[in-house]
Amino acid sequence: QVQLVESGGGLVQPGGSLRLSCAASGSILRINAVNWYRQAPGKQRELVVAVTTSSTNYADSVKGRFTVSNVKNTVYLQMNSLNPEDTAVYYCNAQIVTISGTNNYWGQGTQVTVSS
Repeated sequence: QVQLVESGGGLVQPGGSLRLSCAASGSILRINAVNWYRQAPGKQRELVVAVTTSSTNYADSVKGRFTVSNVKNTVYLQMNSLNPEDTAVYYCNAQIVTISGTNNYWGQGTQVTVSS
């Protein structure tokens, strides 16, 4: 069974930084793609960054401020120059291949609050 566990959220002042982690565990053969989404109160879920084996695409609202990286099966989202509009619950989502096939998995979400 595959699990995605997120961590790293919290309260930060405007202009500050946070690094979110998304750790995938289980019988993973391959991770095809990883996405970070966020959902602010009263708003639809928004795609923040989409990562495949060949490309990384950031939403215009975070370009130049957010950077994604990975070490083995953990994906990191480095968020700099945060502003109150970045306040949301952040979710990671991954398309993962196991011996049972290819499925989409979601993390539990981690709250990011940007406020003075």
